Amino acid sequence: MKRRTFLATAAGAASASLLPIAARASMVNYEPGLINERLDAGETLFLDFFADWCGTCQAQRRVITALWEENPAYLEKITFIDVDWDTYGRSELSMSMNIPRRSTLVALAPDRTEIGRLVAQTGRDDIKGLMDQAFAVASGAA
Repeated sequence: MKRRTFLATAAGAASASLLPIAARASMVNYEPGLINERLDAGETLFLDFFADWCGTCQAQRRVITALWEENPAYLEKITFIDVDWDTYGRSELSMSMNIPRRSTLVALAPDRTEIGRLVAQTGRDDIKGLMDQAFAVASGAA
């Protein structure tokens, strides 16, 4: 294999591993109006204020993806929304929700109450706790 081909292939594989396929396929990309639309439909939401260049965001996403793999029911009951920080960090959404920074995770109930939030937390137990709270609401157990 030529060195140039190898380097291009390795770089592509490395960047693809930063965001697993399951994560890309399971996150709904935020667009204005989407949150109200999904809440009006009775969905429980898990918002991930994410930036591709953010190491903390990448760590959170790896934990979230691992939790999906362990318990696919999260994906059945909760709608996961990826809010691109570079696009929406200073938006009406971020301002109205008092989102202080990228790497903020927020769970919302269909009645528009905040279930909980994590700011820059990457611990598996912390993220699982928030996802479990959202799951309980989505399942009618909360």
